[in-house]
Amino acid sequence: MIDSRAIIDPSAKLADDVSVGAWSIIGPDVEIGSGTVISSHVVIKGPTRIGAHNRIFQFASVGEDCQDKKYAGEPTTLVIGDHNVIREGVTMHRGTVQDNGETRVGSHNLFMAYAHVAHDCVVGDHCILANNASIAGHVTVGDYAILGGFTAVHQFCQIGAHAMVGASSLVLKDIPAYVLANGNSVEPHGINIEGLKRRGFSKTSIQVLRRAYKAVYREGLTVSEALERLQELEQHAPEVALLTASIKQSARGIIR
Repeated sequence: MIDSRAIIDPSAKLADDVSVGAWSIIGPDVEIGSGTVISSHVVIKGPTRIGAHNRIFQFASVGEDCQDKKYAGEPTTLVIGDHNVIREGVTMHRGTVQDNGETRVGSHNLFMAYAHVAHDCVVGDHCILANNASIAGHVTVGDYAILGGFTAVHQFCQIGAHAMVGASSLVLKDIPAYVLANGNSVEPHGINIEGLKRRGFSKTSIQVLRRAYKAVYREGLTVSEALERLQELEQHAPEVALLTASIKQSARGIIR
């Protein structure tokens, strides 16, 4: 149902069963997939593509021009997948031509109240950004990562898959996959064991990942030496390969 008090540009493309609440504004070059529910007082600007069965709560701002001072009105894009929950006051900005021109959000994510996704970010699937968590431009967040409330992530940082960052943390370097981190600035505190258990990782895999963490953080090895050790551990648990890749792909350097 589309409330008669909503303002929808004639060029916007909404699936037949999309619901839009009162006083929401949907601009031109916006596409919204089947089953998506837009509450009241939401603003969506294009070019923005939103998939199916998303829920966007009141006062969210989706697809707005980015805050990068180099942005000069280019038609950059925000792409959002399916089954996401975007709570009150969340802001998501489109990309810049200095990067790929696109901000991308995957599926099955939860963005709690007042979370911010800046220009050119890439957020995977099944992630949680708790209240007021903010990721600056060009940040990558891997699948199943969790950012605690009021966490701030510096631009160009990478948060590895299955990582968890405690509340009110400041992230200035990359956090490898599976790592539990907290602090200002963040420091590593082990493997995200509880999260891995909830996602069905076997006891053997978790044990090997703990050994891999010790190789990186507890044995006094250089990063190169630790990577050699991780390659050995991959033979016992293929899940270690994700940790290895997240370290190799780091551009800013990993937290240590």
